[in-house]
Amino acid sequence: MDYNFYLPLTIILILVVLIPFLFHLSSYLGEKSKDSKAVNQTYECGINKTYKDSFERFNVKFYLVAIIFVLFDVEILFMFPWAVTLRDTGFFGLFEMFTFMGLLLAGLIYIYKKGALKWS
Repeated sequence: MDYNFYLPLTIILILVVLIPFLFHLSSYLGEKSKDSKAVNQTYECGINKTYKDSFERFNVKFYLVAIIFVLFDVEILFMFPWAVTLRDTGFFGLFEMFTFMGLLLAGLIYIYKKGALKWS
């Protein structure tokens, strides 16, 4: 059996184990950093000190918008394979996608009527 086939895989496995181990060992070398008041302060987008504590509760609407975004983002993920195989699936594939898009549009209308997208 020719083991030269496994040589690249062996090298990659050795590197995958060795590099994190070397990074971990290098953390013990050199001077340890000391915490200071400036290091422990919150920093946000170029503003040195935020006006509130960084561990403040978020409004539930932010989470709701994030979940809605993820749902409609997954819709786009379903559309890519459909677009690639549209010629093979023909009219049936087109009908399926319009049905899928119609269901998502109905969901969006439902979300809008429930007031999930209003910030009042």
